[in-house]
Amino acid sequence: MQYPYMMTNQVRSNLNQIITVFGEGSISVAPNIARIRISIQTENMQLMAAQQENANKTNQVIESLVQLGISRENIQTVVYDIHPQYDYIEEKQVFRGYEVIHGLSVQIENIGETGRVIDTAIKSGANRIEGIDFTVKHPQVIYQQALIKALENAQRKAETIARTLQLSLHTQPIKITEITKQVPQPYLATMEKSITPIQPGQITVQATVEVKYAY
Repeated sequence: MQYPYMMTNQVRSNLNQIITVFGEGSISVAPNIARIRISIQTENMQLMAAQQENANKTNQVIESLVQLGISRENIQTVVYDIHPQYDYIEEKQVFRGYEVIHGLSVQIENIGETGRVIDTAIKSGANRIEGIDFTVKHPQVIYQQALIKALENAQRKAETIARTLQLSLHTQPIKITEITKQVPQPYLATMEKSITPIQPGQITVQATVEVKYAY
């Protein structure tokens, strides 16, 4: 078997001589924004009564969060559902009432207050915590740093291959392709203390590139 660097010049002139490498880079940072998804769920035989009770509790939750210092602009309705509820008794469908669910997304810019926000929402009428996401205020800035590392990693790989195979590498890439990856969202919470402890951990922002070099 002949390797490219052992081929004759005539064969070389007829081939696209390209090295393809994948570069990876990552940056780990502490998040500075938390987003929690909370819901207020009510049930009643009468639809209007279920809606009114839900509206009252939702307003209580919103006002309690505003009193904690959460801006109204950071509280957003993301779900509003109404469903009839049924029980099955002796193989018969029996109407139980109406369920109303109002889901809110709350952005917290002081993540140290996340546990207090959850507890306050629950005490004020919320009865479901759908989840917590952690992120950073300017994720693209962090991603650009990871992207630089990925490009440097690809360059080192190409240089290693070229040096090992005694190739003359053109360090100017002929093609670069970004490959996106999902950023993990670390989350840990327990409900054992008066203020729910939330551990945001760190967010790892990753960048991957496919780079082609000529030689």
